[in-house]
Amino acid sequence: MSETIDDDLYRRTKRLLEPGEIELVGAIVHTDLGSQDDIEMHQATVDIGETIAEGAGFDPTDTYVYSGSNDTNFASNQHQGLTLEEDGFVWECQQLLREGSFHIVFYYEATADHETILEEIRAQGFSVTGVEE
Repeated sequence: MSETIDDDLYRRTKRLLEPGEIELVGAIVHTDLGSQDDIEMHQATVDIGETIAEGAGFDPTDTYVYSGSNDTNFASNQHQGLTLEEDGFVWECQQLLREGSFHIVFYYEATADHETILEEIRAQGFSVTGVEE
């Protein structure tokens, strides 16, 4: 993967962390999954989302993935992890296809255990870049 792509994704991700209603951090997960790997991409998103939920202090079984496929406010490759109770925000991600492979950009509250989340994502076999404001 070229350094330009990493730098570009990092800059774009960092801009999206700029102050809003809640303070966010991010993780850019680099995969070797291509557009033909739909099932694997879905499973990776779910697994990483569960890792983020745990690192944010949630029981992953108390969360679900909301996908934007039928919502005009979402892109087709945009997903959110929400709590079953009250549909509370846990994480959001976008699956971006760059040079033939997907990079999944996750955002979650800065109160989560960011370093542990990054370590756990690496333990799942992914290369990941942490992003902080």
